[in-house]
Amino acid sequence: MFSKLFFALISLALTLLSSASAGIIDFEEAGGVAGDNSLKTCWQNGALINSTLASLQPGDTFVFPNKTFHVMGGLRSDGLTDVTISFDGTLVFSNDIDSWPKNENGDVFPSLIFNSPKNVIFTSSGKGTLDGQGGKWWGLPGIGYLRRQENRPRLFEIASGENILVENIFFLNSAYWTFWVHDVKGLEVRFCDIEARRTEKDKHTLIDITAFNTDGYDVTGRDVWIHDCTVWNQDDTIAVKDDSQNMLFERITASGVGLTIGSIGSSTVKNITFRDCHMHNTYKGIYTKFRGEGGVIEDVTYENIIIENPSQWPIWIGPAQQSDSNRLCAAHPCSICWPTVPFAECNAADSQYKNILLKNITVIGGKMSPGVIMGGTSEGMGMENIVFDDVVFQDPSSKPWGDDYYKCEGVISGVAKGKTWPVPPCFDDQTDKN
Repeated sequence: MFSKLFFALISLALTLLSSASAGIIDFEEAGGVAGDNSLKTCWQNGALINSTLASLQPGDTFVFPNKTFHVMGGLRSDGLTDVTISFDGTLVFSNDIDSWPKNENGDVFPSLIFNSPKNVIFTSSGKGTLDGQGGKWWGLPGIGYLRRQENRPRLFEIASGENILVENIFFLNSAYWTFWVHDVKGLEVRFCDIEARRTEKDKHTLIDITAFNTDGYDVTGRDVWIHDCTVWNQDDTIAVKDDSQNMLFERITASGVGLTIGSIGSSTVKNITFRDCHMHNTYKGIYTKFRGEGGVIEDVTYENIIIENPSQWPIWIGPAQQSDSNRLCAAHPCSICWPTVPFAECNAADSQYKNILLKNITVIGGKMSPGVIMGGTSEGMGMENIVFDDVVFQDPSSKPWGDDYYKCEGVISGVAKGKTWPVPPCFDDQTDKN
């Protein structure tokens, strides 16, 4: 297990760099226009941000003062080193879809992307806001997805970063994935919030959930620590992606489509821990998933998790339940319509789960059976050393698995310990029945 000392050293180094700033650049003083949402101002503000980012030198601090600035997307920076960006106010990204910048193939650019930053702090003196105005991009429930599918801008993206700190930022209503940091080496995220809603309901309604692909914290790489954050969205609240190692997620309040590992293809993901998390009125709870064959998910711990009133599966360890097309019930590899819709398929992925521990998990209520545990059935695949220790359901539903409570197959070795109840039918029952 990686050490928190690593992250403490990162934070100290970044703080020292910040305090030794060579210059402070105030966006408004540099010509940024606040309070004007005209298309002309959006383009002008966006162009000024891009030129300012390109001019930053090591030690500089770029400040957005505590005002609201409307900007066009396609903001980009390459190779920032040893700088601080302080979002003290609000950046509202244009919802003019026709004007949004695109490449030659018609694919939209991200709202804000940083390529290869090193030793960079993204912060705020209070709680800065990045507003993606996603509602326009989501469109009418269901119909909007069929029209645009996934050609919508990510809100905040970092590619190939090193020693990055993100803190005190509110990411609001992203059109697509909210926070996408990939190929990173050393990332800490703290005291940040993510929200993507169609309504103000305290649950994920059929209308809300059609804000598809509004992922929360999506990460790949090494040495990641995300803590003391919140997320309410309509897709994976946290998603650990391919080829990731040494990640810790703790003290997170999350509601959406799960504390997720995946979907994973043919890569290896290992040494991932979720702990001390609270999931209120969530859609899914614990969710690990393969989309392809030949992958490995190993050395994973979920510990001290409370899941309240999940509207779908509290625990899912198996294939990705998704469609990657405009046929919503297509199985890629498991249909989101399964098992409710007749003829919908759920196909196990020929990949491996190893050393998966669920410890001190409490699930209160819920509309579905406790879960799905589905491993590959080909030789050398399946699930090994899956341990449920004090995984306790209060008033579980029997729908659709009846007295079995779980769909459970492809498990080579699984053990239930402590006060675990109900016990998955394909596990060895070593619980304290007293």
